[in-house]
Amino acid sequence: MDQETCTLATQLVRGMGGFFKNCACSRQSRCAHPYVIRYRDATGRQREETGYTTQQSALEQLTKVYNEKRNTPRQQADLKREIGQQRFGAYAATWLTRQRHYAPGSVRSINQVLNSQILPVLESRRMSTFTSTVVDDFIMSMEERSIGLAAQQNAFDALRKILLDARRRGGITDDPFSGVVPPEYIPRKITIPALEEIHALKEVGSDGLRVVVDLMSGCGHRNGEAYAANLDRMVSDDVYRITEQIEGKTRQPSRLKHRKPGEFRETPMPWTVRESLLKFERDHGVSPDGYLLRTQRAPHWAHTTLEHQWTAAKKKAGITRKLTAYSMRHFFASNCLSQGIPITDVAEWMGHKNINMTFKIYRHLMPASIGRAARTLNEGL
Repeated sequence: MDQETCTLATQLVRGMGGFFKNCACSRQSRCAHPYVIRYRDATGRQREETGYTTQQSALEQLTKVYNEKRNTPRQQADLKREIGQQRFGAYAATWLTRQRHYAPGSVRSINQVLNSQILPVLESRRMSTFTSTVVDDFIMSMEERSIGLAAQQNAFDALRKILLDARRRGGITDDPFSGVVPPEYIPRKITIPALEEIHALKEVGSDGLRVVVDLMSGCGHRNGEAYAANLDRMVSDDVYRITEQIEGKTRQPSRLKHRKPGEFRETPMPWTVRESLLKFERDHGVSPDGYLLRTQRAPHWAHTTLEHQWTAAKKKAGITRKLTAYSMRHFFASNCLSQGIPITDVAEWMGHKNINMTFKIYRHLMPASIGRAARTLNEGL
């Protein structure tokens, strides 16, 4: 051991760890191989890191880790250790109970993904043992089971939320998603109804179905948001404020998807949609709280109501294409983009969590955008 190594070694204290080289060079302090540091983190787990070019940089990192560990309160260190020792199944259950901002439908979706895709593979694994290799293996297991890309994406997103929560709380030390390539869901080609098909459905459908079709095709509502049609949400002659959705199973008002309680979004309201809502009020009246759509047995529509009425209307209109009620929402996006409305506005009006999903689904509805941009730029030169 040369003098520099002896000097640095004396600066190490008990519990700090040590540094070394994984090589057989006779003069390691002068060879080009990197130094490795070895220490125990706040959870008591032994760790190694490599890539330090000098003894001094290795010592500085050991000192930093040691000081962080010393400054971590004992109670906090015990909590990190406890989280790290938990099994994934138990941690996922407690994590889900803490997601109080989730709507009932979101809770059911997460539970379904956990039970069908994640828990059968990862339920018994301890949280502290999750690494990028474990996540990669999980993705490969889904591929081997021939799980569809959409289901793979949902499972990956749920796993990511849970593991990053555990890492934020100190139960997982390293980023378990570092270098992981997530499964990429490529949405299936969407079917956009022709305007003639929309008119035909409204012609033969019930008055309630016409309201749903108008809100979805004219304002970009989701199914459950259209069930909550309410005159009080017409905040202007040309603006509709979407504040809630009707939960499909309970038939009760619920917060919007990707929104916290009390949050809303506003969409442009074409004149035809406004007239459709007012006509329904004139013909059928409204409930005391302003809701339009009711059934004989329940105060609100549900998915079964829409499915029954949609199927009957398609049959009467003689439509054989695979159109669903959700296709009306695709028509809204198509109509907006074909009129040159920015996709950022369309994403906001449709309530997408981020613009990436809007772009993936509707990019093909913006043909020759580069060509148009070139012509526009040319006019300014």
